[in-house]
Order: sequence, then C-alpha cells, then structure tokens
Amino acid sequence: MTRRTERLNQVIQIEISDLLRKHINDPRLNGLISVTGVSISKDLKNATVLISALCDNADKKEILRGFTSASGFLRRELAHRLNIRVTPELSFEFDDSIERGVNLVSLIEKIAVEDKTEGADGRKRNTKRK
Repeated sequence: MTRRTERLNQVIQIEISDLLRKHINDPRLNGLISVTGVSISKDLKNATVLISALCDNADKKEILRGFTSASGFLRRELAHRLNIRVTPELSFEFDDSIERGVNLVSLIEKIAVEDKTEGADGRKRNTKRK
C-alpha cells in the first residue's frame, strides 16, 4: 500500500466518523457505532469501510442497511470535503476484531484460572491452607 492510499484511508475514516456523528439522522445509525478502518482499492474507485458496534446480529443487519441507505449522502459529502478526482464507491462491513479480542481475553483468563488450580504435573493442587 502506498503512502497516498494510507493517507486517503485515514482521511476518509476521519470524515465518515465526523459525518456519522454530526450529520446523519438515521435512527438505525444512532448509538455506539465507530468507523474502525477504511480500505481503498488500488484504482481508488472503491472503498470498504469497517464499522464496529456493540449490538446483536439483528441490529448489525439494520446498521448495515442504514449505512447502505446513507452511502450516497456520505459519498457526496466526501466529494465536497476531499480534493480528489474520483470519489470512491463506499461499501460497509462489520469489523469483528473487538469481539474476537474479548473472546481471546476470556480464554486466556480461563486458562490462567485452570493453571492456578492445577500443578505443573497436571494434578490438582490442594488449595486449602493448613
């Protein structure tokens, strides 16, 4: 990835976050939603926007529908705010890295608890004090 595309990814992420916070009134896009990243294609014609939200799967579908509905507005506003020849088509996907991180931490904690109750030889330790 070139510096230009990295910089453009960051600028688009910042602008969409700002538009989401200040200018979008869609009730499906209210709540704790964040833009976690943008990946623009090499030809700069398509951009995938990664979003994260704390909700269940049914709400995620509604959020994606809200973003799809607002994509024309977002693209038009990006065209006004950015000084680029072609404004990319926007597609939206959920970023599940936060959920995977939470699951990983819970697995590590589970293993740590098991290690405390078992000795190095695999036998359970006597945790009662004499």
